[in-house]
Amino acid sequence: MKRLITAAVLVIAFCTASFATKVVAEGKTHSVLGDYKIESIDNPVMINGKELKAFTITYENTGLKTTIAVEKTLNCKKYYVLTNQLSVQYVCNGHYFGVERLDKKLEKEGFQTSNDDLDNYAYYHQKVLSSGVASNDLENTKLIAAYFPFLFKNTEEVLAVK
Repeated sequence: MKRLITAAVLVIAFCTASFATKVVAEGKTHSVLGDYKIESIDNPVMINGKELKAFTITYENTGLKTTIAVEKTLNCKKYYVLTNQLSVQYVCNGHYFGVERLDKKLEKEGFQTSNDDLDNYAYYHQKVLSSGVASNDLENTKLIAAYFPFLFKNTEEVLAVK
């Protein structure tokens, strides 16, 4: 009986560990959403029939989950930032890294950038977050985690998600 219980506990622990995400970065946003935590996702995210590497960002003052899917493009990479409230993409092209509205091809997947939820002032100030040589995925994801909260037009709705 002891062996059966021990085996069951080991199987549960192994299964839990295999589905777990791991924290890869933490930082401050200096926004009302509070500090962020970035976790890597083991299973790729499917967008437009492609399996993409993904991260999840959680913020301390809201229950809003933010998924970032990374797509390698011809020039550099696209980072699709997807939430129930607001979705955008950050693009690096070798010259700069900054925010853009989602491509039209993602509308058929149910994702689009809503003008009702987007703060245009913050959007235009994030068109170029960094310039020069492209950084790695983690550094770009940290930039996204720190700046993305400012794109919400109504942060009270986002805080109410918790």
